[in-house]
Amino acid sequence: MSDARTPAQIEADIVRRREQLAVTLDEIGVRMHPKTIMGDAKAKVASTVDETAGRAYVAVNRVVTDVKASLVAEDGSPRLERVIPVALLAVGVIGLVALSGRGKRRR
Repeated sequence: MSDARTPAQIEADIVRRREQLAVTLDEIGVRMHPKTIMGDAKAKVASTVDETAGRAYVAVNRVVTDVKASLVAEDGSPRLERVIPVALLAVGVIGLVALSGRGKRRR
């Protein structure tokens, strides 16, 4: 039993390998093309931004829920012992900002 190949088999192997090599080179060319590299980079950045924005949304939502829970009773009524000091603080801060803005305009 001989493992010798015929010239036609060798030629067919060469043709098949050339075709495989051409496909591989085309794939490399597409992957290394500047537009492909930029597109991949943009997709990665967009994915990171989406992921970060999602985490930020969850964090903000958690804070809002916690604040609401501290200012509103389970039955939905406001907890006046907590709401009134927060409201007074907000009015004070707004007043200070308004007064500091008025003082700068006079100069």
